[in-house]
Amino acid sequence: MKIIKLLSLSWILLVAPKAVSQEFKLGKVSIAELEQKVHPKDSSAAAAILYKKGLSRMEFDQNEGFMIVTDVEARIKIYKKEGYEWANQNVWYYNYANLKERVFFSDAVTYNLVNGKIEKTKLKSDGSFDEVLSKFRGLKKITMPNVKEGSVIEYHYSIRCPSDNIIRDWDFQTSIPVNYSEFKVAYPEYYVFKPRQKGYLFPKITTTKNSKSLTINSKERGTGLVSRTEFYNDKIDYVETEVTYVAQDFPALKDEDYVNNIDNYTSSVEHELSLVRFPNRPIKEFSTDWNSVVKTIYEYEDFGPELNKTGYFEEDLKKILGGTTNQNEKIWTILNYVKGTVKWNGYSGFSCDNGVKKAYKDKTGNIADINLMLTAMLRSAGLTANPVLVSTRSNGIALFPNRNAFNYVISAVETPEGYILLDATYKYSLPNVLPFRTLNWFGRLIRKDGSSQEIDLMPHKTSNDIVFMNYDIDADGKVTGKTRRQCTDYRAMLSRENFEKLKEDEYLEKLENNNRKIEVSEYSRTNEKELLSPTIETYSFKGGDLAEIIGGKIYVNPMLFFAQEKNPFKQEVREYPVDFGYPFQDKFNITIKIPDGFAVETLPQAVAYNMENNLGSFKFNILANENVLQLMVVNQINEAIISTEQYEMLKEYYKGVIAKQTEKIVLKRI
Repeated sequence: MKIIKLLSLSWILLVAPKAVSQEFKLGKVSIAELEQKVHPKDSSAAAAILYKKGLSRMEFDQNEGFMIVTDVEARIKIYKKEGYEWANQNVWYYNYANLKERVFFSDAVTYNLVNGKIEKTKLKSDGSFDEVLSKFRGLKKITMPNVKEGSVIEYHYSIRCPSDNIIRDWDFQTSIPVNYSEFKVAYPEYYVFKPRQKGYLFPKITTTKNSKSLTINSKERGTGLVSRTEFYNDKIDYVETEVTYVAQDFPALKDEDYVNNIDNYTSSVEHELSLVRFPNRPIKEFSTDWNSVVKTIYEYEDFGPELNKTGYFEEDLKKILGGTTNQNEKIWTILNYVKGTVKWNGYSGFSCDNGVKKAYKDKTGNIADINLMLTAMLRSAGLTANPVLVSTRSNGIALFPNRNAFNYVISAVETPEGYILLDATYKYSLPNVLPFRTLNWFGRLIRKDGSSQEIDLMPHKTSNDIVFMNYDIDADGKVTGKTRRQCTDYRAMLSRENFEKLKEDEYLEKLENNNRKIEVSEYSRTNEKELLSPTIETYSFKGGDLAEIIGGKIYVNPMLFFAQEKNPFKQEVREYPVDFGYPFQDKFNITIKIPDGFAVETLPQAVAYNMENNLGSFKFNILANENVLQLMVVNQINEAIISTEQYEMLKEYYKGVIAKQTEKIVLKRI
């Protein structure tokens, strides 16, 4: 995608800020730090990271070999109540049967200035606890005590990982300013790690080589009439690579409207093991490109082999398909069957939890259980179906080849017209209308032979929101009318989600309050459960505050409560792509009857805006015929993602759209 290229280019062009080595130590909080009322470079900051240092190093264990230990310490200043959330710290850890990490918090202290003296409050045992995130992950959490405006908190934690190939990612930026951030990685010469940076700001990097040694203890039992045990100590010298990243005075990462995941643009570094070369052993290469990554994943016992299991559903599949031969009917029937038979348990992942057979029997499973089952059924029905690895919006964009880049899997059916993407974990999904969480640039399709192909996950079909409205204005400025609203595809999905969240009376109350306190009656819905049809809402309304009378004239916005009044794009410079999620068209056909005894004095002029490269268009046209006005408004965006290069054009476009939608009709007495 062009945006990825633009983003990569922006990383190359930006120059890393200068960093100065500083000495920080836990327990050395100063009165000056406690007295500070606002951040010196960002007065709006609710908190700031005064310093954060991390070191991931390899330690040798006699039984396990090399393992990775990560130590982190941090000092955070709380300026405002909104910054209290920073008193809650958490660290996730792996909890597999053969990969159990351990996390230990220590030296957790809150500092306050009381009568000119520093007061320390240590974390007690009841302020630390564990939470189960999934079958494979846990979360170690602490809640710092006695936190107030002006507090400084400190903590240290260690992660012991019984693996030699997992170095934690490190973020140099977050939602608050970072005064100083330092991260070191240290590993023996036998390993080659590939570092990858992302973001718009780069830390300073230094690399050193250190002489190290380790001692391996062994014993050997002698033979003969009198045997004894001999103990040996073997000393091995090796060279350690130590890489240090230092960031200083990095600003807070400010979120903006229509950003899919701000973490995609955070200044950070990750390390992936690419090579292991121990003396007298063959060189072992790890993932270096997407094909090798997905081939490894396909061979996991809880992925590829699960696709080959079919006996548990074959009889049921024959029954539901009957004599169906049409491709689209098969796809829709199987998708609906899986959605209605097996419910998602809330856990993501591209590998099965309990396996497809058990998920089918228990009628519940994780993402992989359900969508690999869906893929297997599609294949059994004679369709060319394959799994597609996905990184969800919350997980971030899979920019680099990495076994941990994905956290989700969907299904794709190959047809002469292209791929049909499917997800059976969400009840409102349709063919090529996936849950919003999956719309994250690209996925990776894996075929049976282990080959892979990049798949565009972003929708290209326009989702429509079409409104038909007619209303009357009386001489006192009161408005009464009727509305019919019809939504398709993603617009319909959002509508169904909104219907589900609230009871109808609560929904109507919200509808009234969000639309300038109108009074709604005769409300009805159509196709709420008929997913292949558009959702339709109809209702009558009246309102006393939809028009103004000033000097005997009536002023009214012809779009009433459907007018978009605020421009979501106000920044002078946009740092991140604009992510609408899907192309859309908002269309309004409005008929207005003006009161007897009045005539039109002023009508908004007709306009038509077109952005370059067919990015989008806006049309506004209003006609008067005696006492009836006919308005047609269309706002259409044709791309799901707008690059930063196109932002200025988009901003000016929306400036014109908002200005036109907020213009008023003026009616005068005759």
